[in-house]
Amino acid sequence: MARLRITLVKSPIGYAQDQKDTVRMLGLRKMWATVEHADNPGIRGMVHKVRHLVRMETLADGSAEGVEEGGNNP
Repeated sequence: MARLRITLVKSPIGYAQDQKDTVRMLGLRKMWATVEHADNPGIRGMVHKVRHLVRMETLADGSAEGVEEGGNNP
């Protein structure tokens, strides 16, 4: 099963509380922190809600290399 690597690239300060809560529920606590989650519709929906704050990469079956999708890509 594919995995998602999600990185917080922009601070949620100044955004709505529900977006701050979504970032927290994804497990992101600090700027540039990275977490990995299983690729499923629930996680994809959470990432979509805060896509302006995070960068998402799709990892194929435990592979270390991924493809960046959406978000603010520096």
